[in-house]
Amino acid sequence: MTSTNTANELELITALLGELGFTLENEQPHLKGERSLMQAVTTQSGKKFILLGRQQGDNRRVVIKITNDLGGKAELEHEQKCRKVLQQINFAYDVFFSPEEILFTEQHGYTISVQAFIEQECAFLDRPLKEQFTIALKAFKGQESAHATTYAHTRLVRSSFGSIDAQGYLEAFTTFKRKSISVQPKNTGLKELLEKAHALLSEHLYTIEQYSGFLTHVDFVPHNIRVSGSTIYLLDHSALRFGNKYEGWARFVNFMTLYNRPLEAALVQYVRDNRTPEESLALKLMRIYRLGEIIWYYIDKLEKTSGDLHLLTEKRVQFWSDVLGATLNDAPVDEQIVEEYKKIRDTLRSEEEKKRQIGLH
Repeated sequence: MTSTNTANELELITALLGELGFTLENEQPHLKGERSLMQAVTTQSGKKFILLGRQQGDNRRVVIKITNDLGGKAELEHEQKCRKVLQQINFAYDVFFSPEEILFTEQHGYTISVQAFIEQECAFLDRPLKEQFTIALKAFKGQESAHATTYAHTRLVRSSFGSIDAQGYLEAFTTFKRKSISVQPKNTGLKELLEKAHALLSEHLYTIEQYSGFLTHVDFVPHNIRVSGSTIYLLDHSALRFGNKYEGWARFVNFMTLYNRPLEAALVQYVRDNRTPEESLALKLMRIYRLGEIIWYYIDKLEKTSGDLHLLTEKRVQFWSDVLGATLNDAPVDEQIVEEYKKIRDTLRSEEEKKRQIGLH
């Protein structure tokens, strides 16, 4: 459901885009369901609209990102800078591409980024498991090919992508742990898990640092890539940074805990069979780090949500805590836990959100 304020702003945006030669499509999946409800409580980045449209004249389909929010503007500018920098470093030119930038401008207080819409044969999760595995592995190897080992790379990193080292990961996890426990002091089970996770990260700082300095996409999930033929297109360049090479793997593998258990298992097994024991440990450590992050993300949303969305947020905290516990024990989370969570999630989700989810992955 779109709020009155959002609807009024969209009218202004529609008129502005019309002046620039673009028409919005009737269906706007990014304005529906939880996305619109959570927009008001998101604090990690500024507010922005992601819209689907057509270029007048040739009717070419486009993706439009537009914002008048300071944080949103900074994110769009950062994303554009990252796209340009990728062309200057040795970054798997045969693997990754960026959608064509059609327009980047500032108009009437709005920053506007328009890119070509990438058609794909089918959604990632609709592909055969073997094909999903091949695409994912190709993507991860492509990211690993950009290793910040030269002075030129380091200089570009500092001015564009940003970077994080082992100490940075530990400090961030420490913050996730402290804030989560402070908000839920009676959740002793979660406290024990976070303390155990923190101790493990502290113990293996050397391993985290050993595999840092690689380009990694920290939100590498199916809805942030599109695949056309053998080409992988990155859609969200603002999520690129130099860090541990398994951070992107970790985000993807954790995501697949919900959406494709066989792919989750296959990727973990691949690292176990084809890389060193230290690299398997690095993947585990990054999974733990990202789980601590997502647990805090949802805990932070609890007091800002209500109704079914609040109940769903509570369930998400518990589910990802269960995944953290299993990961700490080097075991996959019990299938029954996953299926029960999915059932509850789908019960609490609105029909609008269920429709929005179709095809996003």
